[in-house]
Amino acid sequence: MDVFLADCRARLAFDLIGNTWNAVVLWALRSGPRRPGELREEIGGISPKMLTETLRRLEHNGLVERRAYPEAPPRVEYGLTGLGRSLVPLIGAFGEWAFEHGDDVLAAQDRAEALTRERPGDPRPRPGAGLR
Repeated sequence: MDVFLADCRARLAFDLIGNTWNAVVLWALRSGPRRPGELREEIGGISPKMLTETLRRLEHNGLVERRAYPEAPPRVEYGLTGLGRSLVPLIGAFGEWAFEHGDDVLAAQDRAEALTRERPGDPRPRPGAGLR
């Protein structure tokens, strides 16, 4: 069986982690439930709209749960489910890899961009935004 077919579970996992904000929000929730404002402050660079979309997506996939408290003013917190907690070590492993190899990837991007500048008529596709 080919594990990378369109309907395989490996691709499901890659899709969940492939979205930058999914992994970042899951990582931010690893130490316990947070209110949306706390998450925005901790994460940095995420808009309120993107945070809301990400939290809804993670909730839809069973990785995050939303808790609303009947207070005045209303209070909402988001926390990891057991399924979401099971991803935290994997996200940590990716982070360790990035810390160890990030400079290598950035150097490769610099080399590729330098080659593109040297050969502007090169028929190869231009590199994407990469990690930057």
